[in-house]
Parts: sequence; structure tokens; C-alpha cells
Amino acid sequence: MGLLRWGLLSTARINRSLIPAIRGSARSDLTTVASRTLDRARDYAREWKIPVPLGSYEALLADPDIDVVYNSLPNHLHAEWTVRALEAGKYVLCEKPLALSVDDVDRIEEACRRTARVAAEAFMYRHHPLTHAVEAFVRAGRLGRVTLFRGAFTFELTRAGDVRLDPAMGGGSLWDVGCYPVSYANLIAASAPVEVVGWQRMSGQAVDMEFAAMLRYGNDSVAQLGSGFAGPFRTEMEIVGTGGTLRVCRPFKTDERSRAEFTSAADETEQLAFAHEMAYSGEVADMERVALDGALPRVTLAESRRTIRTILALYASARAGRSVTL
Repeated sequence: MGLLRWGLLSTARINRSLIPAIRGSARSDLTTVASRTLDRARDYAREWKIPVPLGSYEALLADPDIDVVYNSLPNHLHAEWTVRALEAGKYVLCEKPLALSVDDVDRIEEACRRTARVAAEAFMYRHHPLTHAVEAFVRAGRLGRVTLFRGAFTFELTRAGDVRLDPAMGGGSLWDVGCYPVSYANLIAASAPVEVVGWQRMSGQAVDMEFAAMLRYGNDSVAQLGSGFAGPFRTEMEIVGTGGTLRVCRPFKTDERSRAEFTSAADETEQLAFAHEMAYSGEVADMERVALDGALPRVTLAESRRTIRTILALYASARAGRSVTL
């Protein structure tokens, strides 16, 4: 393959973020979109100028002219259709969360081994130069010994009938946006927590509208994280160490206002330098390296398993009203 041919599995709203990144790459081509009805696929293809509309998800997997599938289905369908796409010989970029159970991550990993294809979880921020700059800063020891993480991702969800409000479809703020600060803290800590505490405020539909989390790591550093569907738009991370504090503004949905600022223990400030690139282009480039060059994905299944295991422990803690040991 010299050009990676992409097919969209569904007409989800998140597609509009990935489409420009696919089209902005010289190594990728967006050729196909599939929906549950051909009329819907045709309307979407016309709107987004996609050459081939297909009237079923099965038709997309059966298409020999598709190399990689972007799985943007609702959360409860991620694992099933990722496995099916792998079995059809496709590479898969699957929206987060990759799965709703650790067992399903293991099913995906087994399918990857069996089919010699790769599935990767679509955490866009993991590929962005801002995240790389933060990682390099921490790994270089500029913060000293890291003692505390603080982070949040909240926004007001007002659309009635949204799938994120349906518990049967993997709804809830922790699965939808809380996964970002959870995965970020685990990334910088370079490990899973050893103990978690969770609290949730539930909606009438029995999903968490707000979630507050505390995570303790093996070195006794602690994370205080929050997510929600009932507050103002807020995306932030703060990493505190013995040598100062690193504040990251808009780390998860990067744009021209994203930045990182270090304040030393001596109260001197420094802006971290990083390249401002199209938000989702790194995600596309990563899949190109995987499928075309044989590289390993940046977001490994081990990392996805770590994130999902942490989230499940937090939900278990919130239900039980006590801390949970991992």
C-alpha cells in the first residue's frame, strides 16, 4: 500500500473532526462512509463529498478497497465492531473508550494477533506536540519528584436523547470525557494507580452527570480529577512536583489557545514551546505509520487496558462508597 484508504463506520458527529485531518495528509484518502441506511449514507456522502456511500456496516467491512476503518459508533459497539473489522482484514482506529471492559480489550488484542492487523484507541491528544512537550519536560526531571495531578474535562450536555445519556450504550461523563484526565494522569505517572476513590452525581437516566475521582499511585503521588456534563467547558491539567508546577491549558481538545506554563519553586515562569498543528493530524499520521510502515501504534492496547481498568475501578468505588484497590 502506498496510500491508506479510509472508511467511516457511521455518520457520528466526531467524524467532522477527523475528516479534515485525513484529507490533509498525502498518505491517506477518505473514500467511503457507511450508515445503517443507504439514504443516510448518501446524504452524508453528499454533504462531506465522500465518493462511496454504503447502506450497512457489514458492506464497509466487506469492501476490499478499504484499508482502515474509523470506528465512531456508540461506546457499547466499539469492541464488537473493532473485532469484526480486524477479522475483515482492516486496520482500525476506534474512538475512545476502546471498550467497556478489560475482557473486551483482551478480545481485541487476540483478534489483532490472529489477523496480523492493528487496532488503536483514538485519543487525539496523545499524538499532539503539546503532549509530547509536557512528557519531555517531566521526563527530563524539570518538575522534580511529581506529587500531584489535577485535571478536569467538563461541558454542558443539553441535547435530549444523546447516546451519552444512555447507560445501555456506555453513557456517562467518566466514559465520555473523564477518560481524558484519567489517561493523562496515568501517562505522566507511567503506571496505573494502586488505589482509587470515586464519587458520582447521577441523572434520572442513571448515568453520571458529574464524576469526581482520586487516584493514588505506587510512589504515593495522587491525582484529583473531575468530569461532567453539567458545567462550563473546561479542559485542564496541572502537574505539581517538588520543583514547581506545570499547568496545561486545553490539553485534550487542542487549538490555538492551548498552552503549557511552568512555574518554578522560585516563582519564575516559563512557557513550553511546541508546534501548533491540526488537532487530529497526528492521529492519522500514526495510523499511516502503523499500516504503511509497520510501526507500533503510539496508543498501545496495554495503555488502553490501563485506562479502562482504572475507569472501571472508579465506577466500582462510586457504587460501593469506598476505595478500591487495583
